[in-house]
Amino acid sequence: MTREEFEELVAEALDRIPPELTRLMDNVAVFVEDEPPSDDPELLGLYEGTPLTDRGEWYAGVLPDRITIYRNPTLRMCESREDVVAETEITVVHEIAHHFGIDDARLHALGYG
Repeated sequence: MTREEFEELVAEALDRIPPELTRLMDNVAVFVEDEPPSDDPELLGLYEGTPLTDRGEWYAGVLPDRITIYRNPTLRMCESREDVVAETEITVVHEIAHHFGIDDARLHALGYG
């Protein structure tokens, strides 16, 4: 799967997030990169920033939070295009949930582990 096709899958997954949630997202940018950091080569996605639940009056003038979805680990773990579509959607939802302050334990309980 080409980088462009994968980026389109990420965009489609973002489009499926309910509008009532996307309206609440604040100061966050989503990126696609081919490979994760070398210390975690199978990482599918990463949220970097300050979750909405941790922001206070001090939160102003900061760079956007960053959600990165990694293409190659996703492609390596999936056997079909359908698997890639499903895993990409799970990863996008997982990282957006971190933006809303939902931790990994709760995401695993919800099936987005």
